[in-house]
Amino acid sequence: SQIQRADLFAFLEKELKEIDSDLADARTNEWGRPDKAAAWALLSRMYLNGKTYTGNEYFTEAITYCNKIINEGYGLESKYEWLMLGDNHLNTNEFIFTINYDNTNQTWYSTNFLALGPAGVPASINGMSSSWQAFRFTQQIPALFPTPDTSIDKRGMFFTSGQNLVVKSISTSTDGYSSFKYRNKDRNGNPIEQNNNFGNLSDIDFPVFRLAEIYLTYAESVLRGGSGGSNALALSYINQIRGRAYANNPSSTSGNISNAQLTLDFILDERARELYWETHRRTDLVRYDKLTTGSYLWAWKGNAEFGRAVDAKYNLFPIPTSDLLANPNLKQIDGF
Repeated sequence: SQIQRADLFAFLEKELKEIDSDLADARTNEWGRPDKAAAWALLSRMYLNGKTYTGNEYFTEAITYCNKIINEGYGLESKYEWLMLGDNHLNTNEFIFTINYDNTNQTWYSTNFLALGPAGVPASINGMSSSWQAFRFTQQIPALFPTPDTSIDKRGMFFTSGQNLVVKSISTSTDGYSSFKYRNKDRNGNPIEQNNNFGNLSDIDFPVFRLAEIYLTYAESVLRGGSGGSNALALSYINQIRGRAYANNPSSTSGNISNAQLTLDFILDERARELYWETHRRTDLVRYDKLTTGSYLWAWKGNAEFGRAVDAKYNLFPIPTSDLLANPNLKQIDGF
């Protein structure tokens, strides 16, 4: 019979716990191979979203696994701009598990898309051979930053030259800011040396899990009532993220917020600022019940210029037709 979400959640939870003793200790495995902390990070992410999958809350468990990771001595890298560069294999303090790419062994797809895809970003900035006029933001994301640039919050790596803030037409590549977050250059701004016959290809490793996400998960889980954590630590972790964002220094107080400002809505916005274009936003909006409802609208949500609520079925992806044809025992999700 077709497995249900709660059963699949339980299966993954059991597997991840059972392999713990088989995995290398945290921070001891070779780059790109999972260790204990990678499994803990996946568990913390599962527990944060557990209510979506099972109907039950696991915020105490999320805090437990965040603590296990934090206690292994990870730290934030000094500069946000270092995170998605061609030499980001140097980010061993913050990165917990990566998918590795290099221009010798990986010729297409991969993080090439993330460096080439942003609309309008020239080769002189992205470190690639061109730009694809593809990825753009709706105007709601730049609005989360103090300014749509790095003058205050250094995470605001928006490419605005020749781009319009407001998306009046989805098909117009100059509607919507893009970003130069992913650049195939080293920390000194030099293009990555190419060792292939295909042109400029990406050496940017993709961080599946990094410490900043763990800090954000910890803080949200505390605010949602989980045990084993504290508001004081949650605030400290968020302010470390913001210290780096505002002053290239996690210890800086430049971006500090107060405990009164640390709310669930703030966490959602902070996750957008910190983790944009790292595959988190859709899951976050589902968890906050904002993906399909009218409580949060963005340009062209529901194919409407100013956004509209859509059917709740879109909280799920339909099962691909190819899967249904390959396995006649599968049943399509209701509504698709």
